Amino acid sequence: MKKILIVDDEPVMRRNLGKILRLENFEVLEASDGRSAVELARQQLPDLVLCDVSMPEMDGHAVLSALRREAHTARIPFIFLTARGERSDVRTGMTLGADDYLIKPVGVSDLLEAIAARFSRLSEHKGSSLVKVEPKPEMLQSLGLTPREAEVLFWVCQGKSNPEICTILDMKLFTVKKHLENLFQKLGVENRTAACALALEKLGANSARALAGGR
Repeated sequence: MKKILIVDDEPVMRRNLGKILRLENFEVLEASDGRSAVELARQQLPDLVLCDVSMPEMDGHAVLSALRREAHTARIPFIFLTARGERSDVRTGMTLGADDYLIKPVGVSDLLEAIAARFSRLSEHKGSSLVKVEPKPEMLQSLGLTPREAEVLFWVCQGKSNPEICTILDMKLFTVKKHLENLFQKLGVENRTAACALALEKLGANSARALAGGR
């Protein structure tokens, strides 16, 4: 049974999320503030963390930073679930190493899909005989892409929509679409699915080379 830690200072939100997750056969842990969340994560090592941003004393960004600094909690999938949807907030969360950023109110299906996506990726990593190097946007520049095009394609591969990419990269929707048109042409593909296939192949190859010391 997968273990999920819910971090939110609103009791009603914790209770509602807990009900949803228990119905999906997850074991649920709860923390009402950031400090207790970090301690609970250290002790229980949850399989995933769902965390609010705005909390007293220690906010969600500080929780994520604390967990990413410690080896035994650094790889726990971390999803922000918050009413703070401003671009600066999303960019801060992603820069700190969040795996996803969901804006309240979020539908049950969207929440469960985001969780399933994180567990699927974790399973892929564990299924390898090697510990993979974390994929990064700059790895895609070797496909002939500019740094910005590589960033756009990287987030497309994360399942993000154009509006979500706008928020994460602080771009206009027109700019994202233009970058997609350009990278489709450079890669010789016609759609996002084909572009992602090439990108994922490249990310995997680059990770393997990094582990081998660049040989």
